[in-house]
Amino acid sequence: MYIKRINKAVITVTCLLISICPIINQAQEHPSLILTKAGVEKIRAELGSIPLFDASLKKIKEEVDAEMALGIDTPIPKDYSGGYTHARHKRNMIVMQQAGVLYQILDDEKYAKYVKDMLMQYEGMYKTLPLHPKTRSYARGKLFWQCLNDSNWLVYVSQAYDCIFNYLSKAERKKLEQNLFRPFADHISVDSPQFYQRVHNHSTWGNAAVGMIGLVMNDKELIDRALYGIKGVNLDKNAKDDDGGFLNKEGKAGFLANIEEPFSPDGYYNEGPYYQRYAMYPFLIFAEGLHNVKPELKIFEYKDGVLLKSINALLNLSDADGDFFPLNDGQKGMSYYNDALVTAVDISYYFGNQDPGLLNIAAKQNKVLLDDSGLAVALGIKNGKAKPFDKKSINLSDGPDGKQGGVGILRSDDLELVFKYSAQGSSHGHYDKLSYSFYENGNEVLQDYGLARFVNIEQKGGGNYLKENKTWAKQTIAHNTLVQNGKSHYQGKYDIGSKHHPDLYVFDDSNVNIQIVSAKENNAYPGTEMHRTMAIIKEEGFEKPFLLDIFKVKSDSTNQYDLPFYFMGQVLKTNFEYEVPGTLEPLGIDNGYQHLWSEGCGSTTAENTKLSWLEKGRFYTLTSATSKDDELRFVRIGANDPEFNLRREAGFLIRRKDAKNTLFVSVIEAHGSYSPVTESAVNSNSNVALLKVVLDTIDYTAISITTIKGDTKLFIIANTNASKEAKHTLNINEKNYTWMGCSYYN
Repeated sequence: MYIKRINKAVITVTCLLISICPIINQAQEHPSLILTKAGVEKIRAELGSIPLFDASLKKIKEEVDAEMALGIDTPIPKDYSGGYTHARHKRNMIVMQQAGVLYQILDDEKYAKYVKDMLMQYEGMYKTLPLHPKTRSYARGKLFWQCLNDSNWLVYVSQAYDCIFNYLSKAERKKLEQNLFRPFADHISVDSPQFYQRVHNHSTWGNAAVGMIGLVMNDKELIDRALYGIKGVNLDKNAKDDDGGFLNKEGKAGFLANIEEPFSPDGYYNEGPYYQRYAMYPFLIFAEGLHNVKPELKIFEYKDGVLLKSINALLNLSDADGDFFPLNDGQKGMSYYNDALVTAVDISYYFGNQDPGLLNIAAKQNKVLLDDSGLAVALGIKNGKAKPFDKKSINLSDGPDGKQGGVGILRSDDLELVFKYSAQGSSHGHYDKLSYSFYENGNEVLQDYGLARFVNIEQKGGGNYLKENKTWAKQTIAHNTLVQNGKSHYQGKYDIGSKHHPDLYVFDDSNVNIQIVSAKENNAYPGTEMHRTMAIIKEEGFEKPFLLDIFKVKSDSTNQYDLPFYFMGQVLKTNFEYEVPGTLEPLGIDNGYQHLWSEGCGSTTAENTKLSWLEKGRFYTLTSATSKDDELRFVRIGANDPEFNLRREAGFLIRRKDAKNTLFVSVIEAHGSYSPVTESAVNSNSNVALLKVVLDTIDYTAISITTIKGDTKLFIIANTNASKEAKHTLNINEKNYTWMGCSYYN
């Protein structure tokens, strides 16, 4: 009897809470997430006088009107990424969000009715919807094959619900919240803690989804769950996701933890720019909602304003064309023209310090958000406030405290060096410490392969990651860095890689004529220390700045070292002879080598090895200081790839056998041009006559570079003391050199 009374009391209290819920909701102003009541009034007052905003509004109105004319389709889920049901539900979420915004701005009820009708269809479907039939994901959704996409849906749809909230009756809101929104939020959180309760771009989407619908519903429990994670949940600390990353090794979770942990103080996101771009939308759109509804959190000031800092970092992680550097898992061609970056640029401008450089990028994007921030950007452009976004050399630290390596970018003229010495980067990280890629005016000269995936192309593995992402793209040999004994860094194991990172030795961009980045890695191979120094040097007599690469290796054992260069273009000339096999064979059997065809093999015949190639009308030359026993190989990606999942691109590899301590030194020149119209070649030959190691000790390495005109320059790096205040004196060939700081060049 006592238990029954308690249950009846609980039921009574529950009913009371439900009955007063609409009253609580009614007290909160709507819209309040990305749009505000005051903002809507201002937008309406400015319509017709702000070209970029008006054009953005016109385009979205045309798209939504076209979708509305087709009718509403909410099919039963069955497909992976790229399939019809997946694409339809993804399109529905975007159109609902857009239609909600159109209702607010244009005050046309047809858009509110459209959103309402579609939501009611989803409500009717969702309350009996089972888990998605595709079972590949570690956390299955209901509308989509993974909870990640379900979270995408709720992030967008919560905005639509906010926009039509006052259009709906109390009964309609109650029906949607009880049968759709609350169960939806519960499924991606308390029902899927392995997805939600972690620090990862997946959980960021989940946190934002739960939090945003919580803000609209004025549901404190959901808001707290979004900010701090699920209370009382303890996951297996050794459990992993589909990509091999730990689900919750450190026990941290929630939106605030997802700001604290992945971002460095400089705003670098540990998974790399491709996933930072993907995560920035939920980070910023939820932050905007929190700012509007819960300003006391001061979310844009959290962790010293790192969310706004991160946008500047992300924009600097793009090439001259705006394409993001494909560090870790990254699809080439993803750029700041993506809608997520429209959101990032607009919100950064509005909530930040109104950087006029952001207006320049917004103008290139040629669209703005249809909200308060988009209005501010459009007005800024209209009023002529835009200035070029000046991308300079920059060093971005990694890790929550900025002490877990980083990424150094050196820019000189049209050249960009991207030097990766970062931490593992969660489950999307690759095993390529001290690797680099090199660009000229947005074109790849030496490439980072990026990911092995055809995103949202169903014919290729359901649009998901391909097995070659693990067997090739993540492996060390797929990158421009050193491989020891044919094994990947950290044995290619996340458990090991996540514990270590390289350390910055020096980053110095203070002299525009010689910029340097240098880092050390002592854990990739036990007993082996790797130290790579890279410099972009402007020198008279060279058409363009040249890249100097010094890779110093110290080991306790004798090893085989491979140093690949994945050049983009057509081979023109070499200074060594090589044999091309009649039958192609893979270079190895595992660790990525099984995917490399050996297309040619030769050996050194001179003090230097030279390779020249042509790409997109530009000439490039690699000059390496090599030993007589070095093996030289041309390789091509694509072996053991019967489904043609990998791009058939070329590489050049220097192999040094039976070496303990060794030094690899190279210079890469960009020079000349070729016009297929005039059929003329200009400055097609290298300017380097001799590259020589004149000294290599524990403390110092000295390299001389002699041009074809006989001019010789000397570069010295102090290997053990990087202090700017340190004074060095060194005798080389009976000549004394004295300098301050870690490097000398003259």
